Amino acid sequence: MKHHVSGLFLAALSLFGAASPAAAETRELIFAGGCFWCVEADFEKVTGVREAISGYTGGALANPSYKQVSRGGTGHYEAVRILYDDSRVSAEDLYALFFRSIDPTDAGGQFCDRGDSYRTAIFANGPAQKRAAMAAKAQAQAALGQTIVTPVLQASRFWPAEAEHQDYYKGTGLVLTRFGPLKQSSAYKRYRDACGRDARVRALWGSAAAFAGG
Repeated sequence: MKHHVSGLFLAALSLFGAASPAAAETRELIFAGGCFWCVEADFEKVTGVREAISGYTGGALANPSYKQVSRGGTGHYEAVRILYDDSRVSAEDLYALFFRSIDPTDAGGQFCDRGDSYRTAIFANGPAQKRAAMAAKAQAQAALGQTIVTPVLQASRFWPAEAEHQDYYKGTGLVLTRFGPLKQSSAYKRYRDACGRDARVRALWGSAAAFAGG
């Protein structure tokens, strides 16, 4: 079930760019924002997002595994493909939310996750997406008052991650963690808190932090 993301920032976003119901179409964007579990969990809260799929993109290796990507050397990013209804939410809205859900000043990874596979990026499919992404980046940089290092890259093949990584944040299975055995959804919350994701996003973006409630 999708839930509304509340707050003044999202209320303001609802003013832009909605298409008419007659023109509704499912479109897609691809973001890399560090841990794909977190990006997926965040964007599935957004009204108009139909699905968020964790996966890998940006590398040369075909059909990479989580182990290969996280070990490094494949060139892939952990990424999320976002399928959305463009009559309910626009690409501009989603780009703005993306920048305000990450630390776009960090070129070496995100939060506690370090290394190439955890870097941030937007993968643009075609000139229109690239223009929209670059405009959102410029606006976010002006709002933040710091240099944003998140690149806008040409989209390449997206490989869905293994089944166990999809919807990890709401899984019900038992997993062994450094906190002991936990239900998967509880393990996700513990990981997110321990990694400092929301604390850092709040420190950067203040009341504009898109999903800092976790």
